[in-house]
Amino acid sequence: MEYLDIVLMFLKAFAVGGLICTAAQVVINLTDLTSGKILVIFMLGGIALTALGLYQPLVEFAGAGATVPISGFGYLLANGAMKGAERGLFGALTGSLAAASAGVSAAIVFSFLMSLFFKSHTKHN
Repeated sequence: MEYLDIVLMFLKAFAVGGLICTAAQVVINLTDLTSGKILVIFMLGGIALTALGLYQPLVEFAGAGATVPISGFGYLLANGAMKGAERGLFGALTGSLAAASAGVSAAIVFSFLMSLFFKSHTKHN
């Protein structure tokens, strides 16, 4: 792989990820929605786009630029459920959990480890 290909890959990931984050920032600025509601909307958007077959081409084009934002988590859940559905109803219900288990487990373990090293405190202005 040439350096130009690597730079192009980074630029595509940055552009797509940046557009997703820009869309989220616009929603934050123009609405009174809470951040939790916005996260759910973007995750469900990733699920809907995956169900329509529109998110996979975006992942192939941008790589981590499409899989790292919260909409990528929706894509991961939907992909796992669709692959699990090949094994039946139970597979459809557990497929998304199996697909996301490594990332969720890593987040829990690293959060616990960081809590051992750092103490939280209230920020005073």
